[in-house]
Amino acid sequence: MKDRRKNIFLVGPMGAGKTSVGRYLAKQLNKDFYDSDEEIEKKMGVSLTWIFDLEGMAGFRLREMKVIDELSALPDIVLSTGGGCVETPEVREILRQRGLVIYMEVSLKTQLDRLKRDKKRPLLQGNNPQEVLERLWEEREPIYEGIADLTVLTDSRSVRDVCEDILAWLEKHGLR
Repeated sequence: MKDRRKNIFLVGPMGAGKTSVGRYLAKQLNKDFYDSDEEIEKKMGVSLTWIFDLEGMAGFRLREMKVIDELSALPDIVLSTGGGCVETPEVREILRQRGLVIYMEVSLKTQLDRLKRDKKRPLLQGNNPQEVLERLWEEREPIYEGIADLTVLTDSRSVRDVCEDILAWLEKHGLR
């Protein structure tokens, strides 16, 4: 189990804190940190919104799968993934095979609070955020649960507290 578990992949909905927790966790574990959405933007030189507008969801998911495939092949990393990456079966398989998957669970209320001023989320632009987030939760929550090795609730908790839970779990399972 140890060999394939050196990488840590954070999955969960937007606003769960995957990037903040991922950065802190990587520092604590002395691993490199990557955010798949940030890497897509770096490679393309444009925003995710622009990619969605130009290529649609299907085009974005193909780019996302390629970036996650490349990043997850790196050794000893913490990777924060985009909320919808789990919709792609190939991505789920890549994550399962190449590392430990941690589901960052968050309530709808906390998501709405954290995202109310966010202008960078393509799926929330021009839509009712609550309706979008409810629909995405219904579609994706069973998938997150299905691939997670560990589920951590992030509501009303600091980045440090969430990381402490993850670190304690890793220690308990001999993965740290």
